[in-house]
Amino acid sequence: MSESLGGDRVAGVDEVGRGAWFGPVVAAAVILPPSVWPDLAIAGVKDSKQLSPKKRVELSQMICAIALDVKIGWATAREIDRINIFQASLLAMKRAILQLQPPPQQCLIDGRFPVPNLCIPQETLIGGDRQSLVIAAASIVAKVWRDELLIRLEQKYPDYDLASNKGYGTPRHRLGLQQHGPSSQHRLSFQPCRRDRST
Repeated sequence: MSESLGGDRVAGVDEVGRGAWFGPVVAAAVILPPSVWPDLAIAGVKDSKQLSPKKRVELSQMICAIALDVKIGWATAREIDRINIFQASLLAMKRAILQLQPPPQQCLIDGRFPVPNLCIPQETLIGGDRQSLVIAAASIVAKVWRDELLIRLEQKYPDYDLASNKGYGTPRHRLGLQQHGPSSQHRLSFQPCRRDRST
């Protein structure tokens, strides 16, 4: 895991959970040796949104087993409320990147905007999870990690159907907000949580 591959240490970075009403926004940063890229492509690594939950879990385990390093970063619901979801997403990505060992020599960032104040060269790719295998790998790892977190959190917050909706807006989630109000993990700056808080 600590072996240096010279200029081949490229980290793919992606986040999940931007549109959710509940819980953190989560980012993954993944360094994959180029020698494994063909195997991962054959295995089906692509944009996590195009994969079934079972396939995502299978691929996430494979990615974590062969990566040089994988790290998760997140920003909490309160941080999202304080600095907004856009800035919180960039913060989560930065937190993931800065944990990587060995540090990457370049980061490929999904989206239009670079991570602020990052002392590592970076390139942004719009739709990067469809263009870059390392970004797709990061999208899978981040999605699986966040989904598993939300399933665990349903035990503490059983009123919002979190295991099914993973914190996103669904009729049952909205009904839970209307009946019970928002929890400490809801994003109160998001309109559905604000509106339903007073009902």
